[in-house]
Amino acid sequence: MSRLNKELGLLQGIALLSTSLLGTGIFVVPALAATAAGTASLWAWLILIALVLPVAFTFAQLGRRFPHAGGAPHLIGRAFGPRLERISAWLFLAVLPVGLPAALNIASGFWQALFDLTPAQALLIQLATLLAILVLGQRPAKASGLVQGAIALAIIATVALIWWLGELPLANQPLLPPIAGSWQLLPAALGVMFWCFVGIEAFTHLGEEFKRPERDFPLALLLGVLLAGLVYWACSVAVLSFGVYGNLDSDAASLPRLLDLLLGSEARWLSALVGYLACFASMNVYIQGFARLLWSLADEGKLPGGLARRNEHGVPARALLLVVLGCALCATLAWSLSLSLDQLIRYANGNFVLIYLLSMAAGAVLLEGLWRWLAAFSTLLCSLVLAMLGLEAWYALGLLAALAALDGARGLHLRKLPGGTRPSA
Repeated sequence: MSRLNKELGLLQGIALLSTSLLGTGIFVVPALAATAAGTASLWAWLILIALVLPVAFTFAQLGRRFPHAGGAPHLIGRAFGPRLERISAWLFLAVLPVGLPAALNIASGFWQALFDLTPAQALLIQLATLLAILVLGQRPAKASGLVQGAIALAIIATVALIWWLGELPLANQPLLPPIAGSWQLLPAALGVMFWCFVGIEAFTHLGEEFKRPERDFPLALLLGVLLAGLVYWACSVAVLSFGVYGNLDSDAASLPRLLDLLLGSEARWLSALVGYLACFASMNVYIQGFARLLWSLADEGKLPGGLARRNEHGVPARALLLVVLGCALCATLAWSLSLSLDQLIRYANGNFVLIYLLSMAAGAVLLEGLWRWLAAFSTLLCSLVLAMLGLEAWYALGLLAALAALDGARGLHLRKLPGGTRPSA
């Protein structure tokens, strides 16, 4: 029996996932990937989609069989026990210090294309964005689905407009250029591009809120991944065709520059609005997912009971408030330390890949037959992607080791208490 209101249908699920995947990456990462690998990045997109699909199929099966607001950590706990569930939950929440500031940085960057903002003014925009997510999050999940459906249509329409005005594909830009001699560039591009497909694990937290999770959840997940992959590839073709890449400092403004070329300076408002809304949509899914994770842990007695309270619409309002306040603190710290967007993305990717890796390993334990073999294959793929991240992967691995050590010390302390009190599951 679901503990949350079952309000989401198939189309709303596709809208939530596709906007989550497209949001902060669609107008930035194609340019970053082109800077890293040039025209070979078009091959990198196809390779990445091929890598993500087995992972998506595995998440789809896990979500269909075990719909739960605890999401990926809950699945990991079912397979490997409560200790690893706690560790993976904190690992997932540890994305906040790097992942959310990166997304907020991208979102405020669209307004910087319109106005000459100071760093402090950009921070105020980021904090106002979090406030808007908090307000929307007080409403039922269906409200987010409707808002994000409109945003998904706006993103797709913008990319289609670019193709139409630019008369793409151009004759001098093949859709699949020769790759000979460029294979060595792909790992660096893939290390950045994986950011575009993080969001699947956050989507699993909404599994309990589908009307028919056994049918609609896996369909929404797979169709959302395929739709996002197609739009990413189409945007990458446009970026390469018009050469709006090559500088890490200006890659974040690739969409405004592209629309300036095609429509003139009056298009800046369009690009800023669509780009900002895309970022908003992605962050909304993540923050709602974080809130549901905290609520689920509190509802099961693993966190303070106050976080398990829901408002009149049946959503975990207190947990959401705590997550938004944490995001605001992390954004302020990232602003004060002047961390670059590329740094934030790469370090966040390490956490995401590690969560995916543990989830796929859980699938190899929980699933049966062909799906178990697919989960094992996905575990291998995630291991390869983690290796591609290089030094940035050590952030996630070091964090995992630190969390394991802290959890072990907590368990030892509780066993030494009078009566040998054991840590809660």
